[in-house]
Amino acid sequence: MNNIKIQVGDRYIGSHEPTYVVAEAGVNHNNSLERAKELIIAAAGAGADAIKFQTYKAERLVTKIAPRFWDWEGEVKREGTQYDSYSLLDKFPREHYPELIKTCQENNIEFLSTPFDEESADFLIGLGMRAIKISSSDVTYLPFLTHVARSGLPIFLSTGASTMGEIEEAVQTIERTGNHNIVIMHCTLCYPTAYKDANLRVIQTLSAVFPSYTIGLSDHTLGIAVPPAAVALGARMIEKHYTVDKTLPMSPDHHLSVDPSELQAMVASIRSVEAALGESAKRVFPAEEHTYKYDKRSLVATRDISAGTVITGEMLTGKRPGTGIRPKYMPVVVGRRASQNIPEDTTLTWEMV
Repeated sequence: MNNIKIQVGDRYIGSHEPTYVVAEAGVNHNNSLERAKELIIAAAGAGADAIKFQTYKAERLVTKIAPRFWDWEGEVKREGTQYDSYSLLDKFPREHYPELIKTCQENNIEFLSTPFDEESADFLIGLGMRAIKISSSDVTYLPFLTHVARSGLPIFLSTGASTMGEIEEAVQTIERTGNHNIVIMHCTLCYPTAYKDANLRVIQTLSAVFPSYTIGLSDHTLGIAVPPAAVALGARMIEKHYTVDKTLPMSPDHHLSVDPSELQAMVASIRSVEAALGESAKRVFPAEEHTYKYDKRSLVATRDISAGTVITGEMLTGKRPGTGIRPKYMPVVVGRRASQNIPEDTTLTWEMV
């Protein structure tokens, strides 16, 4: 694992750092400032490091006839167009963004938003946003990658539905601007993603292919089981769809998201996994020292042994505690004379032989 670190605000993302957790609110504010602020406050309370929204205008994102390709509330309702859906959810007033940033600052959580076009990117950068998330859909939109990378800000690059060649080309495009502050995020672009399709081992593949970069996960599975597993495999950043109410209308992401209590449980589980990963060197750890002393075996007399007696193998066995001569030294002890009387069931020490 590399030692590259990326700074976002007062937090660092990289190896040997706590996993950076992003609550992906997207457009789950349903165009409401109050709901957006509620999302921010609840995410901060759950322990997330950042909350991320989405910034776009439907007419800059899709054609008016691009077919809808996702399921709505678990049912296949693919009639209509992407434009129909996105135009419902792009009405959040730009003048409210400073209020979102202020609320984030008051709650010690980083404000992020994914731009889907150059104008939106410039708007967010102008507000002082300190990192840019690139949607999986834009991995191959190289002119856009060049535009945002020139900001010099850290780039969080989702890689769902992308080939390794496309990912390499995207990374190279960003690098050509002189920007090497990249987190490459494994993602399966399927809503929701079944466990069998999560393919978390790709995290290790990306780590091997891009050893200079930190790897993360943008997760679309239901529940909270997958992100901690991703951390165990080396992910140092986790993004998870999040809402305050899974039953809300408008956004198809609500029912795919975790709620605040689930987000809090996910963060706690990630922190537990981080603690459990520990170090890689195998040794007797400090927590084991007491056990090491008393749980191992020593050579023990199977009968009374008089001083001066030549010790044979039949006179010895191995029993706990491990405070005496280790059983591996039996060949050394056998043939020696007892230097003192050794009662039956006594743990042998070197002074006795």
